[in-house]
Amino acid sequence: MVEIREARENKTMKKILLILNLIMLSIGACGCPLIARLYFIHGGKRVWLSSFLQTAGFPIILIPLGIGYLRRKRRRTDPNRVILMKPPLFVASAMIGILTGFDDYLYAYGLAWLPVSTSSLILATQLVFTAGFAFLLVKQRFTSYSTNAVVLLTIGAAVLALHTSGDRPAGESKKKYLLGFLMTLAASALYGFILPLVELTYKKARQWQPVTYTLVLEIQFVISLFATLFCTIGMLINNDFKVISREAREYEEGETKYYVVLALIAIICQNFFLGSAGVIFSASSLLCGIMIAVLLPVTEILAVIFYKEKFQAEKGVSLALSIWGFVSYFYGEFRQTKTILNPDKDLELPQIPSP
Repeated sequence: MVEIREARENKTMKKILLILNLIMLSIGACGCPLIARLYFIHGGKRVWLSSFLQTAGFPIILIPLGIGYLRRKRRRTDPNRVILMKPPLFVASAMIGILTGFDDYLYAYGLAWLPVSTSSLILATQLVFTAGFAFLLVKQRFTSYSTNAVVLLTIGAAVLALHTSGDRPAGESKKKYLLGFLMTLAASALYGFILPLVELTYKKARQWQPVTYTLVLEIQFVISLFATLFCTIGMLINNDFKVISREAREYEEGETKYYVVLALIAIICQNFFLGSAGVIFSASSLLCGIMIAVLLPVTEILAVIFYKEKFQAEKGVSLALSIWGFVSYFYGEFRQTKTILNPDKDLELPQIPSP
């Protein structure tokens, strides 16, 4: 009875953890592109600075890590071990961190030249990359519904790509706009690789030690640390540190708001990375990719409301295909769950047609 009760409690805690991380992921996925674009709209020009800020909020992770350490000490569970991570896991996390730093640069470069709505639609292609790499790296199983979702999202991105210059901001060259498009697409592909790579790291880590949420936080701390170091080197080479004070004085919204925007970028983006790590730990990298894509319509609407961005017909078609893909995936999950709960009962649910 005690074991059954503990198993139920662990299952409940895992659900709560998943919900909390989904909330953090939602805040980061919607807020990060909006606040990062705000930096560029009002006079910010430093791409390396913007990429640096995406992971620079990693010291926040020390708060839950400190709480976890105090709990272990009180329970006398490894009371003298401040760090749980083994050396091989540290090296793997550092390598993922460097990839993340490069991905941050690609994403920041694209966001500097693209409207948020366009950038978000391009990033929807991340799901197809996540799905492909999840299949290769962690042997992710696919249903007809998840496959349908990936295909629909890919077609949606292709529709958008046919009219890449339709919403080019005033005064921006076609070359910069196209380069921003390609950089964003590259960022999407790379992060689609990083998500399953993180899940694979968790799986491999079980060979060396138990994988707890505290360990997940340590892994994310190291990833963000090395991503920030990577971008710091880029800032040093590009002399970004020397011009921050001048850029703050010239910022259209004022010097104080300039620093507030920088701080918000760091905090909100860290929510995204922490939420992603938690969702992968509690579920899978594919679900994380799906959730990032699910939040696309919200980001689209917010960008149109706050930044008065254009919303042409091709964006509407792309958005409709994306929503169709999301519904297809979650409908498939619903069917699978009902089948598990009622294995002897035939489900009479309508089929969603493939594209």
